[in-house]
Amino acid sequence: MQVTFFGTGYVGLVQAAVLAEAGHHVICVDIDARKVEGLRQGQVPIYEPGLERLVRDNSAAGRLLFTTDAAEGIAHSTLQFIAVGTPPDEDGSADIKYVLGVADQIAAQMDEHKIVVVKSTVPVGTSHKVKEKMKARLAERNRPDLTFDVASNPEFLKEGAAVADCSKPDRIIVGVENEAAEKVLRELYAPFSRNHEKIISMDIRSAELTKYAANCMLATKISFINEIANLAELLGADIEKIRLGIGSDPRIGYQFIYPGVGYGGSCFPKDVQALIRTADEVGFDATVMKSVERRNNEQKRFLFDKILQHFGGDIAGKTFAMWGLAFKPNTDDMREAPSRVLMEALWAAKAKVRAYDPKAMDECRRIYGDVDGLELCETQEEALEGADALVLVTEWKSFFAPDFDELKRMLKEPVVFDGRNVFDPVVTSRQGITLYGVGRGVSEGVRGKNAPSDVSAAPTSNRAAVGN
Repeated sequence: MQVTFFGTGYVGLVQAAVLAEAGHHVICVDIDARKVEGLRQGQVPIYEPGLERLVRDNSAAGRLLFTTDAAEGIAHSTLQFIAVGTPPDEDGSADIKYVLGVADQIAAQMDEHKIVVVKSTVPVGTSHKVKEKMKARLAERNRPDLTFDVASNPEFLKEGAAVADCSKPDRIIVGVENEAAEKVLRELYAPFSRNHEKIISMDIRSAELTKYAANCMLATKISFINEIANLAELLGADIEKIRLGIGSDPRIGYQFIYPGVGYGGSCFPKDVQALIRTADEVGFDATVMKSVERRNNEQKRFLFDKILQHFGGDIAGKTFAMWGLAFKPNTDDMREAPSRVLMEALWAAKAKVRAYDPKAMDECRRIYGDVDGLELCETQEEALEGADALVLVTEWKSFFAPDFDELKRMLKEPVVFDGRNVFDPVVTSRQGITLYGVGRGVSEGVRGKNAPSDVSAAPTSNRAAVGN
């Protein structure tokens, strides 16, 4: 099938590339000429495992094209996907002006029936606004003869696993107003439903709310486990044991119940805020969502508070090694990342940061430039040199099994603030390292004749990458 995507951001580019891999002929429209030219050369502007190959191979095969010419994209296909950004407005609500702008552009230049599919994450009722915008533009053109359908097709991608999520989706939600539009979308997604039917069809407003409900449920699980972790620490319990205990209940499961320093990224923070604002607009007090947001904002300061406590409230002039900048592993995304909250708090307290991340170094340079107090290091070991302590913020696999003897030698003080509970407190204690975890309290280094000698040095966590 012929398909057009407006927007080559995270959602649009991944979905377009995966559809092209399935044999569809896809053209992507973007207003950024430099970005489009880079994509034509196979240069993917984001880090996402497997995406670069898909873009390169399908571009070479002629199934994936990139253009700045909206008219070319509109003429290319009946299916017009809108996958542009919906950044948070000043009050936290989703700004849909770019979505409506694309809808207006399609209506201004279409000359045959179109199915306009809203892929962007948008508040309930946005598809209706798209429909009204297009009707108004067609009326201005005196073309009431031109017909179109509007559908909702929200994405459910995890950064770091987006290609896999797109290629083998758990479900494909389509919100439609008629059977004809549903039939076309079923044909489009047929290659992804061969094992069993993945498509769940519903009305448009329900589809729009399904997206927000899914992300807000996951954000709620993260904030809940962080709340229990804080309580566990005060009560002298171990959140990692509690996590195993509650995760074994199939009604709860193990996913998204890893304690940490809060969720970040482009979806959870924005979507929780947007759903709160949507509720406000209809006079409903979204008390659960407000609590989720509040807990997450407070959790992002968890490590900073631990650092201040350890150093007696004065960290001016001290240097901290930071492992991890991205909001989660397997991405270079630093939007709403806990690392940013921590770094900015450390700088405000006159401390310095020596940071390393396997993929997010360029993004950090783009955000902060040559800010005083930040040194970006080439390796995780280099970040330790001359630092007063280590702070682990993102659970990249390369951080799980460090050389603790080398770590102790390079740090001025053998203390680690582990924001993801990657390290085993028994192991670090044996190594003479003081470890601060999340929901586990502090484990003092106890090297000596009483130190345990029969514990495995393997890290305790083998988690899948999640939004927390």
